[in-house]
Amino acid sequence: MELSLHRLRMLRELRRRGTVTAAAAALHYTASAVSQQLAQLERDVGAKLFERLGRRVQLTELGILLTEHAEEILGSVERATLALEEAQGSMSARLTAGVWASVASGLLPTALTALAADYPGIQVRTKELAPEATADAVRDGTLDLSFVIDYSDAPMEWSDGLERAVVAVERLHAAVPAGALPSATVPLDALAEHPWILASPKSHFGRAVRIACQRHGFQPKINHEVEEQSTAMAMVGAGLGVTLVSDLGLRLLRPPGIDVVALAPPLLRTVSIAYRRTEIRRPALHLVVAAVQDAAAELGLGTEPALP
Repeated sequence: MELSLHRLRMLRELRRRGTVTAAAAALHYTASAVSQQLAQLERDVGAKLFERLGRRVQLTELGILLTEHAEEILGSVERATLALEEAQGSMSARLTAGVWASVASGLLPTALTALAADYPGIQVRTKELAPEATADAVRDGTLDLSFVIDYSDAPMEWSDGLERAVVAVERLHAAVPAGALPSATVPLDALAEHPWILASPKSHFGRAVRIACQRHGFQPKINHEVEEQSTAMAMVGAGLGVTLVSDLGLRLLRPPGIDVVALAPPLLRTVSIAYRRTEIRRPALHLVVAAVQDAAAELGLGTEPALP
């Protein structure tokens, strides 16, 4: 019998989530792909591992037994990887990182160029995900590390199995049609009467901005609900409303027809790198973190909240 680590991860996630659909979403596969791989795992084992009960899946006794061993096997693989890297002096490693647009364009080019020059044996591959999905992908082993965000008004939910290292603290700025505001600095409630362009409350960004507005005494009048920041900025440039944009976002997105106005008091968001607690001794991971911190420092983004 030859067991696939890939399929064992799927089985482990199935037990955690309870449905094939939820396991597939956590692992960033389609439900049909996970179903096919689990069916192949049953054929590999030569025994029934789970039974369907409506929409949920219940593991058989053999399925539970194999899942318990899968936890040990996958943990051993992580420990073996760490031991090999330590023995090699952390000069050789392959890491997969979860990113989104502003960190991929604003921080990674500088960080990875410097890392490759100093440690050419460390390879970092990236996978773009929604910011709110990256931490789960680290926890379930799909990613080695990921960028995560905490907003000053809406810190993210955190897993006990994860650690994080702060790499940058950004300000959020008001992006408004040119000439819409007379001052270069305004309180957030100065935007209360303007139409807004904002992501849905399902996203961490959309939820955090709504909470900040409520704390400042108003509900934003959202005329356009769009998920992509590039779309929102283009609509601001066309005079259709206002939005908020971060320091890194401004490096990526600043179309014509927009004024960028500072908020006082400032709204802050903290960008961190999340990784599993079991890999806290992994030297290559900490070298990646340090390279990203250096890249953020070059942009003037420290790891402590900036003063107003």
